Amino acid sequence: MLAYIIRRVFQSVIVLLVVGLVAFSMFRFVGDPVDNMLGQERTQADIDRLRTDLGLDKPFPVQYFKFLQGAVQGNFGVSYRQGRPVSTIIAERAPATLELALVSGFLAISIGIALGVFTAIRRNGIAANTIMTLSLIGVSLPTFLIGILLIYIFSVELDLLPSFGRGETVQIGGWSTGFLTASGLKALILPSITLGLYQMTLIMRLVRSEMLEVLRADYVRFARARGLAERAINFRHALKNTLVPVITVTGLQLGSIIAFAIITETVFQWPGVGLLFINAIQFVDIPVMAAYLMLISVMFVGINLIVDLLYFAIDPRLRVDGRTA
Repeated sequence: MLAYIIRRVFQSVIVLLVVGLVAFSMFRFVGDPVDNMLGQERTQADIDRLRTDLGLDKPFPVQYFKFLQGAVQGNFGVSYRQGRPVSTIIAERAPATLELALVSGFLAISIGIALGVFTAIRRNGIAANTIMTLSLIGVSLPTFLIGILLIYIFSVELDLLPSFGRGETVQIGGWSTGFLTASGLKALILPSITLGLYQMTLIMRLVRSEMLEVLRADYVRFARARGLAERAINFRHALKNTLVPVITVTGLQLGSIIAFAIITETVFQWPGVGLLFINAIQFVDIPVMAAYLMLISVMFVGINLIVDLLYFAIDPRLRVDGRTA
């Protein structure tokens, strides 16, 4: 077990270094931040002085090494646009994104698993077939279109929910939350549904597919032959074995929720790190872009590592073989 953890951690570090290198290399082609920071009256001396102050006159390997050295310490430099530390800016925006991702992930996992089990058990019923038909909407429609449709129905036509913003928030220490205000909770409904709908339908269809396969297994038939109740068969035997492959996909989808929050936050003007990243691209704010991509990479790699360890703990075949895929 210890050797497996060490090997996975080493692989995760290599992935993060490669992702950081690729991301930092791409930023060299998105434009020159000096053009956006200096006015029309700039001189060549002003340009050279600013490039020296920002460290852009250094060779690329030196810039990358300096970025990694600061990132390990939690220092991602100073924003070219706002002139403030990037870590401070992200800390201000992170609560909005994390709360949105938390609610979206909870809806996706809870409703997705429940509907997946229901449609598998009642696979020939009208309700199950209706749910499967409606789930095609979440799978096929792009996220931004779902958000626009929800805004049109619930904000424009029915005037029930706000179409943008986070609503009123309450400051608790260094954390700003909208969970404690009515306007904050109302503002959270549409973006959380938009962000979690695709993941919910994906989890639901995966659980249903795995559940149907498990229900046809020999040990389930043997359990029925022993006279066990259907509830015990479905939830004690079938569901437990169904969740083994679902854990991997669900874990990766939780990371995707934060990554896909860029689109949702742009549609609803949600003041999170996703919208911050979009604005950083427009102003070629390289420190903000680099910090965002590194944080997303750390989150994905961390979630993937946790999923691998859970997979190792849940599936006894991996422990017996002494190896993992």
